[in-house]
Amino acid sequence: MTESASPYMPHPRIMVLGVQPGTPPFRIVEIDGQVVGEARAATDVLTAAAAFGITVHDMDDPDVVRWVGGDKYTWTLH
Repeated sequence: MTESASPYMPHPRIMVLGVQPGTPPFRIVEIDGQVVGEARAATDVLTAAAAFGITVHDMDDPDVVRWVGGDKYTWTLH
């Protein structure tokens, strides 16, 4: 398979990692490959993005935000 035939994998500026244990549980947020903080809700992700000058119009767009280990509604351990 050539590179042009491979599936497109976006590299979004924002990555939200899986839920970590804590009181309350949290998710680590990375922007441009750097850890920028913890999020306990989707609004925390938007706040972190805004601090870096990123406007998020669609949190479900994989070109904008990559959710690892869940989606924007996943904030507890299973």
